[in-house]
Amino acid sequence: MERELQRHVPILGWLHVAGGALFVLSGLFVFSFFTGIGVASGEPDAIRILSIVGLSAGSFLIVLGVPALAAGYGLLKRRPWARMLTLVLGILNLINIPIGTVMGVYTLWVLLDDRAAAYFDTFEPA
Repeated sequence: MERELQRHVPILGWLHVAGGALFVLSGLFVFSFFTGIGVASGEPDAIRILSIVGLSAGSFLIVLGVPALAAGYGLLKRRPWARMLTLVLGILNLINIPIGTVMGVYTLWVLLDDRAAAYFDTFEPA
């Protein structure tokens, strides 16, 4: 099982890094897009409202992406805290149909194995 964990944990880590990066980049895009539309319109009310909408939606997406980036990084570095963070994210991902559900199930399958806790506890950083 140790060999399987050595294979699946990095895959899971990279999936969370990619998903988190996608959310962060989407947040930056949404902010830029809405703000740009407001500025392009030249209307002071549109600039103000669309900037607020872009900032709110973009910030929300970034806040969703940062924990996934941290979890993925922690999994790749075999940090014990990353297992618990990733399990929480995996449970929350279950409601994000369909891709989040698949990722949540994969996360739970890999990290809820009895040997997964020992896999993270036995790692000694270089």
